[in-house]
Amino acid sequence: MWTYPAGSITEELEEELPRVSSHNDQVAPELQRRMRTGIYLAVTAKRNRRSTASDLSRQLSSSTGTTVSRQTVYRRLGHIGLYARRPVRCVPLTATHCLLRLTWSREHSLWTPQQWSCVMFSDESRVRLQSDSRRTLIWRAPGTRYHQENTIERHRYGGAGWLVWGGIILGSRTDLHVQSVTMTGHIYRDLSLEQHVRLFRGTMGAEFLFIDDNARPHHANIVDECLQSEDITRMD
Repeated sequence: MWTYPAGSITEELEEELPRVSSHNDQVAPELQRRMRTGIYLAVTAKRNRRSTASDLSRQLSSSTGTTVSRQTVYRRLGHIGLYARRPVRCVPLTATHCLLRLTWSREHSLWTPQQWSCVMFSDESRVRLQSDSRRTLIWRAPGTRYHQENTIERHRYGGAGWLVWGGIILGSRTDLHVQSVTMTGHIYRDLSLEQHVRLFRGTMGAEFLFIDDNARPHHANIVDECLQSEDITRMD
């Protein structure tokens, strides 16, 4: 059973529930009960955002003896701006990763469009052949989609699938390259660098800069040798 880290829900409700003063002693007990129920659901949903409406209903019944339906849970939380939504997925970042990204952003924050027009950004994405149901929902308010508590970290997709690679540059782009095999240094060199990046370097000249997504195959020795032989500068 889900437990609270400290204190009791009763104490939190007493703090959040408006005190009934002498001039509003006629407030109906049913209204107070509904207010307490709503606050309980809000506190519980925010503490464990992956709780389902059924989970919250059971916890409410177990802790307070009040029984409500799943629809009531959705309605009460909706009144305070909490809705069941799919969490955003992101790559896990260490403190070092965050510091490096912040430093890079500050170093290039004043670059002009002319400078960026010489930079090619490339990336690849794996598309799973088996569907990802993503049935896990979280409770969040509008406008908080990318807040840390509303994200789930995932390193990469698993299972069989297709790999899609492409590059973009201001005013242009490469063709999409699709393959069903795992990306290796040799494949990356032969199909991405030789067939696409090298041609842009030849067209744009020495000012051309290339930036990849820092995946391990992109930094294999054979890839570094290819970039050096083609006089392609990789942007850190």
